[in-house]
Amino acid sequence: MNTNHKFALQRVKNEFEIQQHKKPHNRYIVVYRSIKKCIEKLELPHDWLLPSTRLLATELNLSRTTIIKSYELLLLEKLIVSKTGSGYRVNYLNEDTNKIKKTQSVIHPDLYPKISEKAISYLNNISLINRLSNKNLAFLPGVPPVDIFPINQWKKLMNTYWRHVKSSGLSYSQSTGLHELKRSISNYLNICRNVKCHPEQIVIVSGSLQSLYLIANTLLNKNDSVVLENPIFPNVHSVFKSSQANLIPVGLDEEGIRLDELKNISNLKPKILHLTPSNHYPLGTKMTLQRRFEVLQWASENKAFIIENDYENEIANLTSNIPCIYSLDKEDRTIYMGTFNRLLHPSIRLGYMVVPNYLIQAVEALQEHSHRFVSPSLQMVMNQFINKNYLYQHLKNAINEAKERHEIFISEFQKECQSMYIHTKDFSSFHIVALFNKETTIEQEKEIINQLNNENITAYSLSKCYIKEPVQTGLILGYSSVRTQLIKKEIKKMGKIL
Repeated sequence: MNTNHKFALQRVKNEFEIQQHKKPHNRYIVVYRSIKKCIEKLELPHDWLLPSTRLLATELNLSRTTIIKSYELLLLEKLIVSKTGSGYRVNYLNEDTNKIKKTQSVIHPDLYPKISEKAISYLNNISLINRLSNKNLAFLPGVPPVDIFPINQWKKLMNTYWRHVKSSGLSYSQSTGLHELKRSISNYLNICRNVKCHPEQIVIVSGSLQSLYLIANTLLNKNDSVVLENPIFPNVHSVFKSSQANLIPVGLDEEGIRLDELKNISNLKPKILHLTPSNHYPLGTKMTLQRRFEVLQWASENKAFIIENDYENEIANLTSNIPCIYSLDKEDRTIYMGTFNRLLHPSIRLGYMVVPNYLIQAVEALQEHSHRFVSPSLQMVMNQFINKNYLYQHLKNAINEAKERHEIFISEFQKECQSMYIHTKDFSSFHIVALFNKETTIEQEKEIINQLNNENITAYSLSKCYIKEPVQTGLILGYSSVRTQLIKKEIKKMGKIL
């Protein structure tokens, strides 16, 4: 008897004991009513496999004929369905028959303790996060060419891991990550990004949001100041606002974050300056080398930490490799963040950050108390993926494919969507920003995004990226996860809506 049958049998037997003490009926009617009650009370969920007639007859000490007659009544009412070779399954969610009545529970706040200020803050800011449906790859930003990911290579590495894993490998793991993976990432960062760090400085996380959450809780008290580029990732905005920090938006010029504005807010003693210097999100501005030195000098004078969010370094530095801020920092005040989610595929949920020595113990303590650790099997497979050179090969293929799709997207967009124009035509990211030719309100931008979504086209809002009043409206569109022929088809649809 499998576990599913065991639970189902127990539910039916309990109800059978109740029903048989009521008004006398034939035994098959009692069984029928018992199962029906279990289904209506959702004790047997939709699509749940019921015990076979032979098994149920044995458990209830009845004839199999009695059970068959009970099941036939349930089949007549369409409460269950029967498929040859698959047995009987609950069918309570059939829209043509019974529907589950969803009842909202009335919550009385006075019966419970109050929710914390921080939890309320996170609740209030949940709308800032980009959380659109994941069913539309056209044109979902932040997604690489997932269709060319080497699934078979990954599957072989995963199978090899489980074939050779020892029982000790199934226990708890180090909270900041496996040393093998941290060493591989340290070598990778040194070779590809000139980031020289010790493996013990690396913290393995599930993505950039977790990195930001850990840093915010490590450094920030209520009303501490944080400087953010304006515009910025809505998710970054949400984390720091939810942490009850005092957010200071600073605009950009052609060299990166504006130094004059930074100097004007020094009196607020910011603790953190968050930057995307390789490829500003969403506008794509690349911070100059001189500005990077100036930002480091400002951080030193203000005793502030810099978060260098370097999520698409390989793409942004395809033609010109400007040293990252971390490699220029002589005072160990830069927190370097990266993620494999935006290079391989979002479902991998694997990222890392390089933490200054001053913060390592505090970050590790927070990790121990919250997320604990990322799956060791995932870490070991990622480690092999790097060591066997699969990562480098895939990035090369992904960049070549994305570059080709970028050219197609730009060409088709200019032809079909003449009410908008591309902000920058250079290939430096897996997304592009399209601006409206004429003044467009936030409400109009929102309506256009909704209409696109109704046609299974995803676009993010540019105005949502601004911390206070939006400077401009537009669409953030991801092209790299969409095959060439589909790009043309979806852009034609988009052109009609626009």
